[in-house]
Amino acid sequence: MKLLSIAIPCYNSEAYMRNCIESLLPGGDEVEIIIVDDGSTKDQTPQIADEYAAKYPGIVKAVHQENGGHGEAVNTGLKNATGLYFKVVDSDDWVDAESYQKVLKKLAELVHEGDPVDMMICNYVYEKQGAKRKKTVRYTTAFPQDQVFTWSDVKRFHLGQYILMHSVIYRTRMLQNCGLELPEHTFYVDNIFVYYPLPYVKSLYYMDVDLYRYFIGRADQSVNEQVMIGRVDQQIKVNKIMIDQYDLRSIQNPKLRRYMVSYLDIMMTVSSIMLIRSGTPESLQKKKDLWQYLKKKDAGLFYKLYFGIFGRAMNLPGKGGRKVSVFAYKLANKVMGFN
Repeated sequence: MKLLSIAIPCYNSEAYMRNCIESLLPGGDEVEIIIVDDGSTKDQTPQIADEYAAKYPGIVKAVHQENGGHGEAVNTGLKNATGLYFKVVDSDDWVDAESYQKVLKKLAELVHEGDPVDMMICNYVYEKQGAKRKKTVRYTTAFPQDQVFTWSDVKRFHLGQYILMHSVIYRTRMLQNCGLELPEHTFYVDNIFVYYPLPYVKSLYYMDVDLYRYFIGRADQSVNEQVMIGRVDQQIKVNKIMIDQYDLRSIQNPKLRRYMVSYLDIMMTVSSIMLIRSGTPESLQKKKDLWQYLKKKDAGLFYKLYFGIFGRAMNLPGKGGRKVSVFAYKLANKVMGFN
């Protein structure tokens, strides 16, 4: 059995997928690289996937499917995964060579010691095009280092210290058994990927290595602000799915519950600011409807988030209030370095 399965969702990715694949090949026979061609028709993505599968038959697997979106490509990767652990690496991103070897070594040690954790977390680096300084998201203040731990051992998360798809490696069987199924033809489902499985995660391990390189800067990238505004209905859809997935009052571990509340908080904030930035009366009504959706689902959570720091900032009254909201967003953008 392979140690680690890595799914690479690809859709018309010929311009950058080779760099991603090449960064993963040094894992050798311990890894299984699953290239999921999500119905690419505009370039040589299917041929490149088949080329690598033919060249590295014991390591690379090419899977072709009709277009189903990023979420369905991840679903397909998970269904085809045979490794003990599972990670997603987007086709325009890559991994750091030295960190990659350290992670594989540690995963093998945990398995050999009979302590295969449900989730491993590593740092990730924003490879933002044109940026003079690279921002690294670390978790040294949130997690114990170099030891197996539980949610009860977690410390406080700082602003921006969210567990993202870039930072996680899941135990494959746990992820398959928890019933994770990402929606088709929907962007931003990576938020569901790092939210829904959390109550099923019983043991964790954090490595302070900068494993994942997250490229930001393509004009058509899903996290580009103008693209996000244009796809804000998909952001709202994901937001509502996450609201519906759990009654957070039922999450028994208080530290896990606090983190999941904070993640929903930032999701509501992102949806709200994109609707404000859109600026149309229709968008402003959608923002109001989203908050009412949360209120109907869980009034207590609604009041906690609506009257929290982010909620207040996103719901200031009038045109002047919206200008303040946008200013706060731009300031956070400058400080945090996101799109």
